[in-house]
Amino acid sequence: MKLTEEYIFRQPEKYQSILLHLISVFKREIPDLELLFKYGIPYFYYNKKPFCYLAPNHKKGFVDAGFARGFKLKGNQKFLESENRNTVKSLRYYNLEVIDNDVLKDVIREAQTLYK
Repeated sequence: MKLTEEYIFRQPEKYQSILLHLISVFKREIPDLELLFKYGIPYFYYNKKPFCYLAPNHKKGFVDAGFARGFKLKGNQKFLESENRNTVKSLRYYNLEVIDNDVLKDVIREAQTLYK
């Protein structure tokens, strides 16, 4: 089993289900994404460059989908968290039911354009 899969399946069910859902949406939107285990978390790479990490925060109860070039994103600003970060902006999910797949797909597609 890959390190990424081991990491995901060691998570509590709440985080596991969010992570698995996010991974499936990312892979459907951009099949060329490579999911690696970097910096101790699942991290998508696109064209061999950091694209988006998936980081559960057990203390605060959410999973962050942090886009490496998020500061360049223009759309969906009301959904993106910056939390005093200079380059990363993220979509934050507290449970599976609150994931808006349309917003997620839109952000993924816009982020992809930053790598052309």
